Amino acid sequence: MNKLLTTFLLAAVMTGIEAEACTSLIASRGATADGSTMITYAADSHTLYGELYNQPAADHEKGAMRKIFDWDTGAYRGEIPEVSHTYATIGNMNEHGLTIAESTWGGRHELEGSGLIDYGSLIYITLQRAKTAREAIKVMTDLVNEYGYGSEGESFSIADPEEVWVMELIGKGAKDKGAVWVARRVPEGYISGHANHARIHKFPLDDAETIYSPDVIEFARQQGYFDGKDEDFDFSRAYAVTDAGALRGCDARVWSYFNRFAEGGVDEYLPWILEGKGEPLPLWVKVDRKLNSDDLKWMMRDHFEDTPLDMTKDIGAGPFDVPYRWRPMSFTVDSVEYTHERAIATQQTGFSFVSSMNADRPDAMKGILWFGVDDANTCVYVPVFNSTETVPFQLSHGNGDLYDLSWDAMFWVNNYVANQAYNRYSQMIPDIRKVQSGLEADINSAVAEVKQSIAGMPYKEAQANLQQLTNYWTAKATKDYKALGDYLFVKYLDGNIKREKDGQFERNEAGQPVQPVFGGYNQRHFESIAKRPDGERLRVVEIAQ
Repeated sequence: MNKLLTTFLLAAVMTGIEAEACTSLIASRGATADGSTMITYAADSHTLYGELYNQPAADHEKGAMRKIFDWDTGAYRGEIPEVSHTYATIGNMNEHGLTIAESTWGGRHELEGSGLIDYGSLIYITLQRAKTAREAIKVMTDLVNEYGYGSEGESFSIADPEEVWVMELIGKGAKDKGAVWVARRVPEGYISGHANHARIHKFPLDDAETIYSPDVIEFARQQGYFDGKDEDFDFSRAYAVTDAGALRGCDARVWSYFNRFAEGGVDEYLPWILEGKGEPLPLWVKVDRKLNSDDLKWMMRDHFEDTPLDMTKDIGAGPFDVPYRWRPMSFTVDSVEYTHERAIATQQTGFSFVSSMNADRPDAMKGILWFGVDDANTCVYVPVFNSTETVPFQLSHGNGDLYDLSWDAMFWVNNYVANQAYNRYSQMIPDIRKVQSGLEADINSAVAEVKQSIAGMPYKEAQANLQQLTNYWTAKATKDYKALGDYLFVKYLDGNIKREKDGQFERNEAGQPVQPVFGGYNQRHFESIAKRPDGERLRVVEIAQ
């Protein structure tokens, strides 16, 4: 595999790579150990504060209107008529266990929508109006047909306890407020995903598990994007921009997911990722083993570890094997453009989740939204349920924001931990993993226990038990991470590593701190110094006596 990578990198021409935001991974019911459908989401943005949104169920009088605010900017867009009843939502899940995630791919800029409904509003309005994935697709497409679509190209993961669909949609430009789209159901036993690049290529034109707008092909012809036979139509090629950024910065994240779990591996798609050559990365692949929610949580923490793109291994990782790169992602040296990798886990995540939906669980927990804030790599995923009505204070709107620190907000204490690790990752991450893994193991046990204890309970009683569990573990994880951040600050102060004994920082017999460990740097860093032109100046010479 490393030989393959070397060959491709020598030939690759990397231009214009500025990775966009958001990753969504998908597992069909037949691909999971307990028969759940699962989707994930990382809401990546440099200006997004991590909190949990909710909207109670409501009845609306005839003539009531709903105001539309752009999710990205908060700008008022207009209003649409309300429906008579709207369902309760918690995060990106509703009371029926329907979950929707997204990733933006932009596409052909001349097609940016000019209608009323932006992609974020489309998600949250739909969650209030649909019970199932198929209903959601109809609600979403009806909304943009009636009121117009106001964003760029978008991929959506749409899942209920039975099915998972991928839908890709793009507007028709300033003169036509409508949209063209295609949706495909992920087959049982397969996984899929999208990460800021359109992933639906050719699709069957007569298939019950593929739905598309009537003019999706004809509109492409009219615009000059396609001129072949209908059966050869490729949605991604027609409406998206397939450049180095879209492949290396976007499809590569899905490739890493497939690489971890695909039956037979996906090495053959490295030419597509690195050079845009060969066959495109498929929309889905069959798994070599069935997955659980922990597999998806750890996949959201991925930095291409143990692959040819491993971000802890290249020179950008620095002296502490840091799998993070600060923006901008591309840079130029001697008129040659280069890029850093863009992984699933990234520092600018506002919130992320792993959604697990299963009709065999009690109704009050048939949907579990494993929810985390800040960087998925270092967060703790706490369980939120389809029946959850009240957002825990630590995740609530108004408890701090991006400019106002709150030590009671999970977002801020997770940042307190993560941002220390970004400086000395290889030294600190074992300490973080110990607390993180311990909390998540305890939470998993608590969820398994409550599943048994609420079996047969009336819905309201089960709901109260689950709300209590969510509140407890959110508060505990926040408190424990504040303590973890304090511990890291003390232990790694001034570049040293304090010694520990019997669970305490070690002192000598007089009660004074013992000499710390000098952690230093990794060997790669020393070699890079020695090989620089000015490395000779730092070489130690023997002094004649």
